[in-house]
Amino acid sequence: MLLVKELQQPLQLILKRLCIQRRSEARFLEKETTVESGYLWAIPRRPESDYKISLFFLLLNSASWNPKSAFPQPSSFETMGLVRNTNLSALLVLLCCFRLEFGSATDTITAAKFISDPETIISNGGDFKLGFFSPPNSIFRYVGIWYANISVPTFIWVANRNNPLKSSSGILTISQDGNLVVLDGQKKVLWSSNLTNFVVNSSAQLLDSGNLVLQGNTTGIFLWESFQHPSNTFIEKMKISTNVRTGKKLQLTSWKSRSDPSIGNFSAGIEVRNLPEFFIWNGSRLIWRSGPWNSWFFIGVPIMYSAYRDGFSLVDDKEGTFYITFTFWNESFPKHFVLNEQGNLLQASSINEEDWEVTWSSFQTECDVYGKCGAFGSCNSQNTPICSCLRGFEPKNTEEWNRGNWTSGCVRRTPLQCERVNNGSDGGKKDGFLKLTMMKVPDLADWSSAREENCRNQCLENCSCIAYAFDASIGCMPWTRSLIDLQKFSSGGIDLYVRLAYSELDTKEKVKVIITVTVIIGLIFIGICTYLLWRRRKSKMLLYKFSGEEKLGDNVNQVKLQELSLFNLQELASATNNFHQSNKLGQGGFGHVYRGKLSNGQEIAVKRLSRASGQGQEEFMNEVVVISKLQHRNLVRLLGCCVEGEEKMLVYEYMPNKSLDAFLFDPVKVKLLDWRRRFNIIEGICRGLLYLHRDSRLKIIHRDLKASNILLDEELNPKISDFGLARIFGGNGDQANTARVVGTYGYMSPEYAMKGRFSEKSDVFSFGVLLLEIVSGRRNSSFFSCFQAWKMWNADNIVALTDPIICEPCFQMEILRCIHVGLLCVQDFANDRPTVSIVISMLKSEIIDLPLPKQPAFTERQIAPDTSSSQNNPSKCSVNNVTVTMVQGR
Repeated sequence: MLLVKELQQPLQLILKRLCIQRRSEARFLEKETTVESGYLWAIPRRPESDYKISLFFLLLNSASWNPKSAFPQPSSFETMGLVRNTNLSALLVLLCCFRLEFGSATDTITAAKFISDPETIISNGGDFKLGFFSPPNSIFRYVGIWYANISVPTFIWVANRNNPLKSSSGILTISQDGNLVVLDGQKKVLWSSNLTNFVVNSSAQLLDSGNLVLQGNTTGIFLWESFQHPSNTFIEKMKISTNVRTGKKLQLTSWKSRSDPSIGNFSAGIEVRNLPEFFIWNGSRLIWRSGPWNSWFFIGVPIMYSAYRDGFSLVDDKEGTFYITFTFWNESFPKHFVLNEQGNLLQASSINEEDWEVTWSSFQTECDVYGKCGAFGSCNSQNTPICSCLRGFEPKNTEEWNRGNWTSGCVRRTPLQCERVNNGSDGGKKDGFLKLTMMKVPDLADWSSAREENCRNQCLENCSCIAYAFDASIGCMPWTRSLIDLQKFSSGGIDLYVRLAYSELDTKEKVKVIITVTVIIGLIFIGICTYLLWRRRKSKMLLYKFSGEEKLGDNVNQVKLQELSLFNLQELASATNNFHQSNKLGQGGFGHVYRGKLSNGQEIAVKRLSRASGQGQEEFMNEVVVISKLQHRNLVRLLGCCVEGEEKMLVYEYMPNKSLDAFLFDPVKVKLLDWRRRFNIIEGICRGLLYLHRDSRLKIIHRDLKASNILLDEELNPKISDFGLARIFGGNGDQANTARVVGTYGYMSPEYAMKGRFSEKSDVFSFGVLLLEIVSGRRNSSFFSCFQAWKMWNADNIVALTDPIICEPCFQMEILRCIHVGLLCVQDFANDRPTVSIVISMLKSEIIDLPLPKQPAFTERQIAPDTSSSQNNPSKCSVNNVTVTMVQGR
């Protein structure tokens, strides 16, 4: 009783101050009971305030102090409870159990201090948050960790990524067995840390590193941590690891899409094949590799030579585990790596705490794709084509190689000495090594402790060794398997030595022979070169004669004419039976096109410029200038030209299947165009446009892309023709204006038809119209057709928009995607349209989530009256089967 009286006054004071301070936040029990000896106040363990008060009991044993008068009435609080107790021993027990908790950290979760949707906790340093979120365009709820100070939500870890909450009733708490769990509204466990051992009084804490850890309250040892279960993001101090003994790996795994964080198709991590490297996989297929680690950086990533070498470290713990981690020298800006939904590993940093800037990506060129050029093929993004066989090797499949499919790789041309000896023939001279500088070394390297001076001899003495390289930090790297994933860098990389037969090497004796042969036949070559130069000079003089130097304009300054065959008028007249009407293939605003056969049997198509055409002279010269430099499988090939008197003609390769419109709009021939053939035509046109816009030395805008200007070879492969209206951009130019709008209405972009402004987005618009024609099988007779296509798509009436010939259920998704892409291409404003490269990615489903197309607004606008195209003869349509440009509207 004395003990109670001694504690009474200080406890009263503490309670009074605490209740006054936190009056608006405390929540009390709902019952009130009167007893003789005093009052018992009860406050639950988990109020909503930051300073939570654990359940405590306070005995008020003095008749002179009444809590009802000392504190506000129960109506001032949420609820208030007063309990009397008449058992003194019970009161003493309750007094001994009294515990007052003045506050707890906001970065910790316990069984009593859980968080429910939409509550969050924040790390002690304020850098990271943990709580519930919904990805963009998703109604599902997930538990994740994200940056607290970046305005754009960036999630670095997701707990229940494969099992989302379907409502906002989720709870993150500690279960009875000590596990960290995510519960739904019915208390069903959707995710758990899955500790197998029972843990008493465990708690979870969000650290300043962004790591969520689960620990016991006595040991302080991490029982579980989110860093050991990474999502798609690699942040500082995190470890990506592999254990070569147990096979256990910690890898990044991509999201399925921006709105779906469940595990996607791509993964990235460390793998040790004699030497540790970083890889990216698409399922089980390897698609990217970093090259070996040399104690400072990955030697297959040139940018690491300077930008990142101080931040990364790869550690071998000598117990079978290799792990990589990084910490950048400048810690003031958040930085991380993320494996996106397309399998591209991106490095991003935030300078202004508002958005992320991508500073590096794993796939910067086509050469970064694993094994792009196959075995013994080297990839160089600066060359065209990008793949080439190493010296001493030749394509394994020449036909595929010439078509741009390099995956079959190359094979050795001359057997090595060991192979010749094993075949029973004379071994001859010893093999040597071809030195390749600034290379990304091949995959599947072995390792040897040999020093640099012994590395070469060791490889030469081993019949299985076909190449070697040496790095001071790695040591000797020999290769005994096919050399795959070779890449030539413009900077960085190391020297690679490839073993070749002696006859394939450049020796002093071979140099002497070459010099001798050159001297002997030099006079012959001089004579031939003199003749060719004279012929070229004559051709240019004839061209300048009829067009004048001023007619060429800037095009001649930008592109020098390639050596073209110069045909004479009599030769072309004989080939076309004196331009007989029976050989006429088509006609356009600039003249007629005839089929012909040269004396050597080669079939040709002759485009004869009309003498009455006032515009044809400039377009003719433009077509010669542009096409003379274009070499692509999806562009028509110019064989030569003829300039005699008033006659001006272009000679093209002959296309036996004529033009696309001859098939697409013919009720009989259209049946030959099944969906696979149509999609192949769409892809071919895209590849041709990509070459014109991006891959050729100068950017070229076609300006007259339409069905009649798409020619089809014997296998129905498309070739873009008619470059009479094309414009060349040099350097950084990407758009221009013209006072003379020429082309074909229905395919013109709004900004070109009304304002004369054209760019690569003008060709994209024309391609969109062409794509919708291919899918629907109907000719675009006016701008209103695009609007009608959009209305049918918006109404989900795809069947009415699709040609019945290709309406097969198995192709519905692919056809729907093509229609979607076509509508994106014909949007009113150029900025809303995708580039050709993005169009290709969309068609190949490399970009999964497509934006919604806007309503084509061009249908309600009037065409500018000053365009040089006219619509005086709307009924006239082109029957061009080869290459004709119409300057009158159709």
